[in-house]
Amino acid sequence: MKILIAGGAGFIGSTVASACLDAGIEPVVLDNLVTGRREFTAGRTFYEGDIADGRLIDEIFAAHPDIEAVIDCAALIVVPESVAQPLRYYTENVAKGITFLGHLARNGCRRFIFSSSASIYATADDFSVDETSELAPLSPYARTKALFETALEDISSTGEIRVVSLRYFNPIGADPKMRSGLQVRRPTHALGKMIEAHRLGETFQITGVDWPTRDGSGIRDYVHVWDLAQAHVQALGRFDSVFEAEAEAGAGSSYQVVNLGTGTGTTVRELLDAFADVTGKPLPAVETDRRPGDNAGAYSRGERAASLLDWRPRYSLEEGIRDSLTWFEKRDSIIDTDA
Repeated sequence: MKILIAGGAGFIGSTVASACLDAGIEPVVLDNLVTGRREFTAGRTFYEGDIADGRLIDEIFAAHPDIEAVIDCAALIVVPESVAQPLRYYTENVAKGITFLGHLARNGCRRFIFSSSASIYATADDFSVDETSELAPLSPYARTKALFETALEDISSTGEIRVVSLRYFNPIGADPKMRSGLQVRRPTHALGKMIEAHRLGETFQITGVDWPTRDGSGIRDYVHVWDLAQAHVQALGRFDSVFEAEAEAGAGSSYQVVNLGTGTGTTVRELLDAFADVTGKPLPAVETDRRPGDNAGAYSRGERAASLLDWRPRYSLEEGIRDSLTWFEKRDSIIDTDA
């Protein structure tokens, strides 16, 4: 099997590509390297360019007519940046994504897996959500994901293309073989900030302590990136059967949503405790205000990923923290230090 991974030089896309290779699936990587890393494409078929470049997409399919599916991991993802630069986010995440779909349709693509986000869900009373939960994205980033999902659902309704939208919760960790990991030197998410503070001897900032959670800090569902990658492999292998089951049940849908999380909510304070357990040393922390675009958070519930994809997460929170720490120790020997 051969697939195209858009954004395949980024953190998640490169890890998905590694999981595919390990499973005997050949990835063709497309990335404009705005945030992706060329180092993550070593030994892989790689095209540098933009998903909106029709000539390039045509060139890829002409060279690889046996591509059977596309995984779309190409997006900008930083919430505070999306608040400051909404036009850029809507252009990159929505406008270019729709243009990309047109190029794929012209080249006969019929299977599309979208990297979406659980940030599009409304905050529930107990913070748990499933695929039927209300949507209420609070940041421009989250709204771009929700809007593109709406477009995907409408476009797939014609039967031209079938779509599985994988809504990620909060990825942590790295490829266990350390082929790739989070590429940015100064990450914006909680665990990345903890690692940065730990490495530099600084104080970690708990951004927001007045959320209606059990300890006032935000709550998240931290899922190991290798587990996420394995879910994509499962989605590729079971893609057609997902929709065949729908048809047999009389649903006839060409669009399916699947949450990818652990089913466990962890607050920022609890993450700090787990971080201390892994490192053997408490990390100094200070309470600060919420960041623009933040929300209280959510964690997954339900069994759709297990029933449709035969997927359940295997890695623990502590393993995710440990692999993240290992990656940051090795990062500068794997990618250029100017990142």
